Amino acid sequence: MSVRLESDNDTQNVGGRLAAACRGGTMIYLKGQLGAGKTTLVRGFLRRLGYTGPVKSPTYTLVEAYEVDDLIVYHLDLYRIGDPMELEYVGVRDLLSNDAVCLVEWPECGAGVLPPADLIVELDYVTHGRSLSFHALTSAGREIVDLLERE
Repeated sequence: MSVRLESDNDTQNVGGRLAAACRGGTMIYLKGQLGAGKTTLVRGFLRRLGYTGPVKSPTYTLVEAYEVDDLIVYHLDLYRIGDPMELEYVGVRDLLSNDAVCLVEWPECGAGVLPPADLIVELDYVTHGRSLSFHALTSAGREIVDLLERE
């Protein structure tokens, strides 16, 4: 499934749709060049869940945790990870052992430590905006894409 995005607002709207289709215990990889809109997508995801505080890129903190009602959402940015084993020092296994939704930017930097994705979201630059595509890798990911396609 692919979506054309012409603005940051479009990106946030798709993030909100993703949140509505998602449930706990889901691993989502976010792929795209610097500035492609990965954090903007996460902002829309969290806004849809009712989170009203600031949503910033965790480039320096590596992980930001958000608790909305009974759901925990972890937003990871692994851009600055030099070795996937560094994730062990930040306690990534503890984060991934619960029923949280994990949204991971630059997942390739955590290869071998991160569990496989249920869903990959790819953002790409195109003329006059961006494109976003969803790639389901598990039955949970397929369920999310099916719900998004029905909207």
